[in-house]
Amino acid sequence: MQTNFAMTSAAHGVFAAQAVSDEMLLQSIADGEKPAMHVFYARHNVRVYRFILRTVRDQSIAEDLASQVFLDVWRTAGQFEGRSQVSTWLLSIARFKALSALRQRRFENIDQDEVMEIADQSDDPEAMLDRNKTGALLRTCIARLSPAHREIIDLVYYHEKSVEEAGEIIGIPQATVKTRMFYARKQLADMLRGAGLERIAA
Repeated sequence: MQTNFAMTSAAHGVFAAQAVSDEMLLQSIADGEKPAMHVFYARHNVRVYRFILRTVRDQSIAEDLASQVFLDVWRTAGQFEGRSQVSTWLLSIARFKALSALRQRRFENIDQDEVMEIADQSDDPEAMLDRNKTGALLRTCIARLSPAHREIIDLVYYHEKSVEEAGEIIGIPQATVKTRMFYARKQLADMLRGAGLERIAA
């Protein structure tokens, strides 16, 4: 199922010309304003797609599930109570759909071998090469973590979620998040040291 929420010129003129918060956009979406939905989609679709892709590891399925997420937003925006950040609420919906898809396909392992990175344009070629090698090794190490530990690393480091927000998305106590973070970082550090990257592992 593919749904086109691409931003229109009208949406750009009404919403994108000013700094409209996610909360304001959701209120407008709840009121049935399609331009607000276009802007919301443009703002969050890449994040949602990548988050789902790292779980299901299938581009077609990830695209379909991302479309379903934004359809849910369109239908249920009025149910957002503001108890968390909009992005936290959005990733919770995405996580539920991704895990549901995995259960339907009877996947037993959730693997992650792709972490999207943005290269620093100020780096010289040698520095960029070093960054790429380090990034590739880090992706390999992350892929070797357990599903629960990979999920924590993804939320905290790549989606910049707090311990409280990560716990809300996954549905576990903050203490459990901290425990998983501790062991995930320890395992990553051990693997990186074993690969000769003491500086990053420290």
